Amino acid sequence: MVTNIHCKELGKSYKGNGVVTHAVQNININFTKGEFSAIIGPSGSGKSTLLSLIGTLDQPTSGSILYDGEDIMTKSKKKVADFRFEEIGFIFQQFHLLPTLTALENVLTPLFARNVSYNKQERAKEVLEQVGLADKLNSLPSQLSGGQQQRVAIARAIVHKPSWLLADEPTGNLDTETGELIFDLLQQLNTQEGCGILFVTHDPKLAQKANRIVSMKDGVILSETGGERV
Repeated sequence: MVTNIHCKELGKSYKGNGVVTHAVQNININFTKGEFSAIIGPSGSGKSTLLSLIGTLDQPTSGSILYDGEDIMTKSKKKVADFRFEEIGFIFQQFHLLPTLTALENVLTPLFARNVSYNKQERAKEVLEQVGLADKLNSLPSQLSGGQQQRVAIARAIVHKPSWLLADEPTGNLDTETGELIFDLLQQLNTQEGCGILFVTHDPKLAQKANRIVSMKDGVILSETGGERV
């Protein structure tokens, strides 16, 4: 289980029409397992790009990310995919549920074609019960509210028992009350399961509930409360 993530002089640039855009640049920061941290900033600040890089969904153009001292992105695509499955869960603003699958089937999707030591069906039922949807196993996404769909997405993100949960605007499509309930659920996963959580938000009030706040603008870290800069 990965306990420490070290971003070292991390950068990501894009080229288009002869112009180079630096989405993130010269990021140096550590995250330690068990953290509950917010990455905050306006649109275009680089916060979602940073989260994608940490989650191995994207590859940096400069610098590196070390997971317990190892640079996973230098490995083969299969090893990166295996690492992602074993260590990282994702939650997005868009729920990305498959409309023709039930809640239970959606939660099972990360486990397809994977050899695991536990019963897949039982594990999926367990996490749906954990997020308060034990009575919605056979419901399609269209039969669920926005908050319930996000709960299914959270269950899907934790079904494979990741070390880290990365959430990109997880309450952005929800009303305030439902968003607070989802946020409370994330806090429970952090305190009860010991899962490290990094979440992206543009909402300062939501960020204040985190144990650590990393503020970004124009692809760089402006300030930070708590945690460790390197």
